[in-house]
Amino acid sequence: MSNDNYLQTHLQQFSPEVQQIVTQVLQLEKKKLYQKTPRYINEEILNIIKDVVQ
Repeated sequence: MSNDNYLQTHLQQFSPEVQQIVTQVLQLEKKKLYQKTPRYINEEILNIIKDVVQ
């Protein structure tokens, strides 16, 4: 099973909020992949979590 299939299968088991957080964090990581040292990624992940939880 590929990582994408594994993630999609297990992602459905989570609450909608967790699904949203995981999806947004993965998109953020994809955007930052080209950078040698991604800056402020921790803050951006924290902001994603705060936005979804509110």
